[in-house]
Amino acid sequence: MTLNLVLFVVGFIMLYYSAGWLVKGSSSLAQSLGLTPLVIGLTVVAFGTSAPELVVSIMSSVKGKSMIAVGNVVGSNICNITLVLGISALVHPIRGSWAVIQRDIPIMLGVSLYLLAISLNSEIGRLEGASLFGGIIIYTCFNYYISVKESKQKTHYESIAFAHAINDIEYIASKSKQIIWITAGIAGVVVGAEILIDSAVAVMKVFGVNEKFIGLTIVALGTSLPELATSVVAALRKETDISIGNLVGSNVFNMLSVLGVAALAKPITIPGGFVHSGLLVDYLFMIFVSVLPWLMMRKMQVVTRRDGIILLSCYVGYVLYLIIKT
Repeated sequence: MTLNLVLFVVGFIMLYYSAGWLVKGSSSLAQSLGLTPLVIGLTVVAFGTSAPELVVSIMSSVKGKSMIAVGNVVGSNICNITLVLGISALVHPIRGSWAVIQRDIPIMLGVSLYLLAISLNSEIGRLEGASLFGGIIIYTCFNYYISVKESKQKTHYESIAFAHAINDIEYIASKSKQIIWITAGIAGVVVGAEILIDSAVAVMKVFGVNEKFIGLTIVALGTSLPELATSVVAALRKETDISIGNLVGSNVFNMLSVLGVAALAKPITIPGGFVHSGLLVDYLFMIFVSVLPWLMMRKMQVVTRRDGIILLSCYVGYVLYLIIKT
């Protein structure tokens, strides 16, 4: 039991640092190839910070632990909005652009509703997985087009914040070192995910909790650490557009890319059925908390410290609900 807990922590640590190595090496390589900070931010950083969710969900699906795969995504999305955004708002009130309120959050809600619709039959097949993965390609291209257009008009402050954030990532000039960092990052994420899943299942058996609970809570929290670090640092630097933009983008990425690739690797079957497993409630809560930032920012464009407390209270209440239910 003690060994499994130690391995569990080791898996978390490997995921966190390996994602950082992957972003550092990939962003350096992208800069060497002449890509702009905006493009790097929309692709390399977005994919890198979500690498833990991606690998954990794919490996969980392949191993037949589909509830960890789905729970990881749903739990991470809930964690990003309630815990990560809540903490960030307590550090410094989060001011979002009208683009986030009028475009990005509605897109996140639309994708959430689509995910709910295709999950009602208790399975996310390869066809649904392909539609989700196609969605992330369209979303990335759309984001790039809009960001370039708005940055040219000098009205998109998030683009400026993204550029600052990319410039803060240590640049590695040597091509060989870039490859080493990327390789180490990929290997670390894969190995860390393997250790995390196996130890989580072992701990789950000892405490008698189901894999959905593990996926929605502990695994989701662990794979959200890169988003937490990125958003809190952005809030400390008062670059709040990148803070909320990172979270909304990460949630869209989780649903489209993470579940899309996982379903393509192996169809995701929900044991016990979508409704009877209780996953319907988790989906609905994810959609509910996704609406909260829009409600909080619709007038003043700010998530205040009081709003941060409300978001954190939602997270605590949800975890308590899961514990009592389990």
